[in-house]
Amino acid sequence: MSVTVTVPDIGGAEGAEVVEILVAVGDEVELEQSLIVLESDKASMEIPATAAGTVLELRVALGDALSEGDAVLVVDAAEGGTTIEAADSGGSEPLPEPEASSPSSGQPAAEADPVPADDEAPPAPAAVDAKTSPAASPMPSVEVAVEPAHRDADGDVYAGPAVRKLAREFGIELARVTGSGRRGRILKEDLHRFNKQQLQGAGGAAAGSGVPQIPEVDFSQFGPIEVEARSRLDQVTARNMTRSWLNVPHVTQFDGADITDLEDFRAAMKREAETRGSKLTPMPFILKACAVALAAHPKLKSSLGNNGTELVYKGYCHIGMAVDTPAGLVVPVLRDVDKKGVWDIADEMQELAARARDKKLTPAQMQGGVFTISSLGGIGGEGFTPIVNAPEVAILGVSRAEVKPVWDGQDFQPRKVLPLSLSYDHRVINGGDAGRFLTDLVALLADVRRIIL
Repeated sequence: MSVTVTVPDIGGAEGAEVVEILVAVGDEVELEQSLIVLESDKASMEIPATAAGTVLELRVALGDALSEGDAVLVVDAAEGGTTIEAADSGGSEPLPEPEASSPSSGQPAAEADPVPADDEAPPAPAAVDAKTSPAASPMPSVEVAVEPAHRDADGDVYAGPAVRKLAREFGIELARVTGSGRRGRILKEDLHRFNKQQLQGAGGAAAGSGVPQIPEVDFSQFGPIEVEARSRLDQVTARNMTRSWLNVPHVTQFDGADITDLEDFRAAMKREAETRGSKLTPMPFILKACAVALAAHPKLKSSLGNNGTELVYKGYCHIGMAVDTPAGLVVPVLRDVDKKGVWDIADEMQELAARARDKKLTPAQMQGGVFTISSLGGIGGEGFTPIVNAPEVAILGVSRAEVKPVWDGQDFQPRKVLPLSLSYDHRVINGGDAGRFLTDLVALLADVRRIIL
């Protein structure tokens, strides 16, 4: 029985690029064995086999852009063999008869032009200032060469929704861009090329940014060099950080939390943690304390809306946790931290961190955060100034705790102090807001019993 394995639900990501193919024609694959690695603008993810058997045909190549439902490969599954029904997993379907547009005809399925729906054809956006556009998001859409084509109302411009979104962020009128895709479709590469030309043509000032680029330098003239290509994730992170830094007026406040009693409590719970199979680090307590403090100071989990004329308050508390992986920095989001206990937070945090390192995070697991925590506690340092993950308005930096002498009114006592750095968007948060939030957070960490009050 031939089964076509397709891309399952990957959290709404469109055009995720194939960066690694883990099997070949003739290989025997097991159920849920990883087949390919996709990389979107937010994460890398492995696509598992939904049927066990022999690989008959690969339907993808490196660099292909895939979305949910696209074919990955064809497996010859033995009659009565193990499969996951398509109705349950969304990942397999019977092998269709060859058609004129199927891969067997020599025309890659990924290049077939979809029929645009009328409601998917919004008019080309007018030029806007990328600094104040409410469409700006912390992560730009993945750059791929194949996008669903949509025709503008005037019938002259072809571009996918991700391209239109990026054009709004850059403040580019699509009608001014020449598309290099099939049938003149505008790709993200075209937008970047156009933006670069504008920078060069305007002496370094482009689309209202007014920020000159740093000139390229031939470092080989000074001695031996080695050039290494950056991962897509690293490049996307760099663009996100640049955009946030340029658009958000940052202020950072510092404080220190006395976590001596918290550490004593963690030590007392070590045996129970081992019995549960949990890893009880300070981070679950920090996450829970942040959730409580955010409930008392909801402005710190709000976002600007309608070109800065409105403030969006969120009735949920999903907190992002920055994770350093070999592929780059990713930020998985823990859902409803305010409704979970420390044990549950510890287990979920450990699972998400492992999925991040194994490139198994889905885009849905990296969306919806209202606040972010970036911890360098395991590395060191006395403090740092984290960059706000816009459209969030605040981020907490956590450094390495150290034993310091603290005056108790009569004498200096050795106490373990955790350095905290709160960066915030000064358009929304003022010093009083941030100071009150940090004061409450420090009190919660100093006495974790306050968390249940």
